[in-house]
Amino acid sequence: MKVFIVLVLAIASASAGLLPQIAPLHPRDRTVVPSINGRITNGKDAVDDQFPYQVGLSFIGTESSWWCGGSIINNTWVLTAAHCTKGASSVTIYYGATVRTKPQFTHTVSSSDWIQHANYVSLTVRNDISLIKTPSVTFSASVNKISLPAIATNYSTYVGQTAVASGWGRISDCETGVAKDLQYTKLTVIENSVCQKAFNSLIVTSKVICVATPKGTSTCQGDSGGPLALNGTLIGITSFGSPDGCQVGEPAAFTRVTSYLDWIKANSGVFA
Repeated sequence: MKVFIVLVLAIASASAGLLPQIAPLHPRDRTVVPSINGRITNGKDAVDDQFPYQVGLSFIGTESSWWCGGSIINNTWVLTAAHCTKGASSVTIYYGATVRTKPQFTHTVSSSDWIQHANYVSLTVRNDISLIKTPSVTFSASVNKISLPAIATNYSTYVGQTAVASGWGRISDCETGVAKDLQYTKLTVIENSVCQKAFNSLIVTSKVICVATPKGTSTCQGDSGGPLALNGTLIGITSFGSPDGCQVGEPAAFTRVTSYLDWIKANSGVFA
């Protein structure tokens, strides 16, 4: 028995040594002074109908509320991050908005109508993905779905390609609230090995996709759960960034959608 205890302690110590000295931070949790709410910093204002797949998500928990983003993938399903749904009892979905407070319409959904990944682990940000079942919506120029990557035996890493992140998150580290107008920015996908230097290999696994954040351009608080899109296809879900702030130049990380296509199909029936 003593040998077993010693072995467990040794494994725990070794694992602790692999963890980053500073834990990654979800945009939802970022505070004003370099906190989970993520916003696009140094982004551009979106125009009407530019991102019809983007939804705003206003979550209500037992003791607080928070704002996240999400992506329409079907008439009755929205995809977002598990750290957004965690601890919430309901969510109001804002459809077709450019000005955050002026959506085309809204639906309120209780926690019984969403599926949070059963193996979501907040400490290492594993499986940061959730599905929200919604009332059926009618698609239009303002409200429409985004395509999922096609199921294949091999996938591109997307390294070197430029994708678009969007959301109503904070526009700078010193802002106290999320944005009024929908923001977007173009970000270049980087090698996971580069991202691991900032967050460690236990955090940045093959199921994570990272982007560079030059000149203080990044996702931030309020952007959590929102889309990273490439040529009209959803490749990432806003997940985490540096605890030192959104504008410090560290990589921003997203849940890699290609790693969860089977999970999405099994739980929603949606596939490319």
